[in-house]
Amino acid sequence: MDNMLKILVVDDESRMRKLLRDFLVKKDFEVLEACDGEQALEVFYENKEIALIILDVMMPKMDGWEVCKEIRKNSKVPIIMLTAKSGEQNELLGFELGVDEYISKPFSPKILTARVDAILRRTNQVDASSIVKEGSIEIDKSAHTCTVNGENVDLSFKEFELLLYFIDNKGIALSREKILNNVWNYDYFGDARTIDTHVKKLRKKLGPAGEAIKTIWGMGYKFEI
Repeated sequence: MDNMLKILVVDDESRMRKLLRDFLVKKDFEVLEACDGEQALEVFYENKEIALIILDVMMPKMDGWEVCKEIRKNSKVPIIMLTAKSGEQNELLGFELGVDEYISKPFSPKILTARVDAILRRTNQVDASSIVKEGSIEIDKSAHTCTVNGENVDLSFKEFELLLYFIDNKGIALSREKILNNVWNYDYFGDARTIDTHVKKLRKKLGPAGEAIKTIWGMGYKFEI
């Protein structure tokens, strides 16, 4: 099938790659593999149309962070990080670099494939009503682009999702927990600071339009123009 979506699995443990491959192939994905960071970049640049990357943090030659940094210079492909260390610092670093999701090992492959499905549904959603306008902000959901006063704003996948969620819920006070559960789409065990980091970056990128994201002290945020 030509229309199978390609997923690149990068892990130095062959058992882990096989486990992921078996699960993803069952779900009708085409799976490419790499056993270290350098090979990951080679495979990524040789293959067009990779829909998503599952990337282990701890690898020889070049770790997951470095791979992510390199890929983000040229591509916004969704990246799921597999990490053995669950730590808020790690997660914040990952979000700074443009990681879309975190899954800490050991994990259930079912949860992983559910996350993969959710991300791909969101990034490949094409919808006739895909243009959303709010003040000077315009979002094209199907093209995953955002402009302010006609100027393109370069948002990461998560910043885009966050802005869309704010706009969809304009005028409503949103707690950090609610934002985490809706934008991160699962019971995220991280910290509210993850959201604050994203909001700070989003406001900065939107310029004056970012003032529409109001802080509600002790609770969360509200989008109001």
